[in-house]
Amino acid sequence: MGASLSNLTENGSTNGRPGLGDIPENCVACVFMYLNPPEICNLARLNRAFRGAASSDAVWESKLPSNYHHLLDLLPPQNYDGLSKKDIFAFLARSVPFDDGNKEVWLERISGKICMSISSKAMLITNVEDRRHWNWFPTEESRFHVVAYCQQVWWFELSGTVNFPFPPGIYTVTFRVHLGKIFKRLGRRACNFEHTHGWDLGTVRYELSTSDGQHAVSECFIDDTGQDDPNGNIRRGSWIEYKVGEFIVSASDPVTEVRFSMKQIDCTHSKGGLCVDSVSITPSDLKVQPRKGV
Repeated sequence: MGASLSNLTENGSTNGRPGLGDIPENCVACVFMYLNPPEICNLARLNRAFRGAASSDAVWESKLPSNYHHLLDLLPPQNYDGLSKKDIFAFLARSVPFDDGNKEVWLERISGKICMSISSKAMLITNVEDRRHWNWFPTEESRFHVVAYCQQVWWFELSGTVNFPFPPGIYTVTFRVHLGKIFKRLGRRACNFEHTHGWDLGTVRYELSTSDGQHAVSECFIDDTGQDDPNGNIRRGSWIEYKVGEFIVSASDPVTEVRFSMKQIDCTHSKGGLCVDSVSITPSDLKVQPRKGV
């Protein structure tokens, strides 16, 4: 059976029997149009015809979003001049930074859909300049290598804006936060909850709006005690994603402006001990949805 399979994948016929190598390259390319990028790359190892089809610009053009040139516009032309469509896809599947490196956009490797992450560095944070209330500290657990740490505040508020020609689709906006401060102890990850307080006394309000009039609001307590491990044990010190809401893009032109915020402005109590990493904007059908508000 192993020999038969080997013969089947060889170029040309063997003993008068056709093999996969006899399939015209353009026919293979037509089939590849219906496969995702990892599947194409795996099949490219079968034989020369499949390898040629897997490098076809027509195949990879179909995997790129319709407005992928907007992502290339964020880069110096010398970074992508002369690249094949396959290489452009691979290049854009790695993150493309913009806005002084405080925002990143990339293609999801399987679907080719556009995803975005916005650092807390790109947000307006009330009283961020007062080190008694807010600090910045480096961490490898952020794609931006730095997060904002709220030590203690009475008025908690962050907001941000992004303008981008998102392809048509439905997108989800989420905040990525972490109760407690992350640090390393003897080379191992640990969390300090010394300043963590107040988040159980009132809900946090998440809000988004778009330039075409869409609006979404959600409210929930910040709580990591629901983060169970596979054995059902409660674990603390995990990153949590809170869903702000969804918005719909019907066309890339005009550019969509997305405004988002996170606030807890009940001044009857203080709150603190919270890391804020980033905001993500991703196609709503890409993954299991994060924790929703109430």
